Amino acid sequence: MAGAITAAGAGCAGLPAKPAPAVLPAEVPLSGLDSSGGAWPSREWWRQYQDPTLDRLIEMALASSPTIASAHARFESARQSVRIASAAAGAQVQANGDFSRQRLSDNGLFLPALLGFTWYNQQDLGLQASYTFDWWGKQRDLVEAAMDEAHASQAERGAAALLIASSVADTYFGWQADEARLVLARDRALTVAREEAIARARMNAELGTKDDVDRAAGALAAVREEIAALEGSARLRVVALAALVGRPAEELPPLAPKPLPPIEAALPDSVRIDLISRRADIAASRWRVQAAEKSREAARTEFFPDVSVNALIGLQSVTTGKLLEYGSRVPSAGAAIHLPLFDSGRLKARYGATQAQVDSAVADYRDTVVGAARDVAAQATTLARISAQRAQRTVELDTALALKASAAARVRQGVADSRIELSATESWIEQQDALLQLDAAAVSANIGLLRALGGGFETKSAAP
Repeated sequence: MAGAITAAGAGCAGLPAKPAPAVLPAEVPLSGLDSSGGAWPSREWWRQYQDPTLDRLIEMALASSPTIASAHARFESARQSVRIASAAAGAQVQANGDFSRQRLSDNGLFLPALLGFTWYNQQDLGLQASYTFDWWGKQRDLVEAAMDEAHASQAERGAAALLIASSVADTYFGWQADEARLVLARDRALTVAREEAIARARMNAELGTKDDVDRAAGALAAVREEIAALEGSARLRVVALAALVGRPAEELPPLAPKPLPPIEAALPDSVRIDLISRRADIAASRWRVQAAEKSREAARTEFFPDVSVNALIGLQSVTTGKLLEYGSRVPSAGAAIHLPLFDSGRLKARYGATQAQVDSAVADYRDTVVGAARDVAAQATTLARISAQRAQRTVELDTALALKASAAARVRQGVADSRIELSATESWIEQQDALLQLDAAAVSANIGLLRALGGGFETKSAAP
């Protein structure tokens, strides 16, 4: 007993001190933002836009996107790793059967002439069991590390789904914005074409110059160029939608132009604290920290001795007919202890590597938290800026409409020609287009904010 205690003490002489758990931020570094009682996004957050076409597009994307399939495969791999680690922690039982035929050497230790035969058969049949005592919690730590990795993979699958859904929504509403701007651009082209016709008629009547015609023609070409750009952008967005959904463009649901949805966004009051559990990437990073810590604990237990027991219930015979007789039994039992004494620093190096993994996981977690705060702040600030701009743009639009009405009245009264009305109409259309671009930017920022707030993910409901 004294020898065993001495050996165990020698084996654990290089045991590292038990490390303290990693200290992780409990809230995201957000300050200076207006939290005005907003709600957290629901799991199917896109339904708030009340657009059946968008609902169908996102359902198709989540069902067939290659990105989602890849994330699901990683999650299934992590689940199987949990099963492997769990299986290693239990008792092992296996059945063995063996048959061999062998010739004795004429010059060997046992001469065939003395034994009376040259060839002989041997049959073995056995049931072997083994069990390793997990006194130091090594197998438990490995199982828990594998479970934490599975949690992280599941959270990453949720993050991939959120990215796909938000990308589909952003692309879809971008297409809607292009279509709405195309209507305005075509109206503006008609107005500019009338201005160009008037300039050409005045030149023919020697009331204007060729410079006026050239300026009008250049303006018309610019508007037609904008129309071509918007048409190309709309087509590209359809291609992007098909790629995100993972289907040919012909299989997409019919796309019809609709007004952009109104945006009313506000941050939740508890965003600084609750965002930690609402973001899938933060949850995945935290679980990877826990997995790294459990792996480090498992590496630390390598410094302790392992004790295992083995038992065999077997039959052995050189004659097949006597294999199952009572006298052919060969039972055995034993115990073994494995104590690391000298391994050229392998255990310390392995433990150091796991410590480095913990440090890396903690750094990744802190970086993810800072990134989440940056995402939320950027989208919230963008929405606030757009709201302020929109208020002023609405005033400009009302002013342009009033000027257009005034110019039309002056034309009807005969105190001015139609050029002043066409110019006012063009300015009014330009203000409408600018306001529409702000509305499109607001929808895009709102989608970005919903994604930054986690898109309905919750840590409590995410455990497999």
